[in-house]
Amino acid sequence: MFREYLLVGLGAALGGMARFACANLAVRLFGPAFPWGTLFVNVSGSLVAGVVAGWIAADRRSMESGFRAFLLIGICGGYTTFSSFSLETVQLARDGFPARAAANALLSLVLCLTAAFGGLMMGSAWMKR
Repeated sequence: MFREYLLVGLGAALGGMARFACANLAVRLFGPAFPWGTLFVNVSGSLVAGVVAGWIAADRRSMESGFRAFLLIGICGGYTTFSSFSLETVQLARDGFPARAAANALLSLVLCLTAAFGGLMMGSAWMKR
C-alpha cells in the first residue's frame, strides 16, 4: 500500500511538471487572453486517461495495480487541470469576457468528453490485437 502512495506521488509530481510546461508554452505561443494551455492539458489528459482506462478494461491482468495508480491517479491526476479550468472560466466571466468564458466551458466539455471516448475506444482496440 505504501508503495502505491509513493507511485501516485511520483506520478503527480511528473504530471504537475508537464502541466506547468504545457501551460507556459501555450502562453508564449498564443498569449494570455484565452486559457489555451489549460484547454490543451484537459483534452490531452482526458485522451490519455481514456486510453489507459480502455487498456485496463480490455485486459485487467496486463497492468499491475501500482502502475495503474501511477498512470491514472498520479500522472493524469497531476496533469489535468479542471480546478484551473473552473477558476479561469469564472475569472473570464467576472472580468467582462462572457463569450470567452462560454467558449472555454463549451470547448473543454465537448473536446474532453470526445477525447476520453476516443481514448477509451483506442485503448480497447489496441488490446484486442
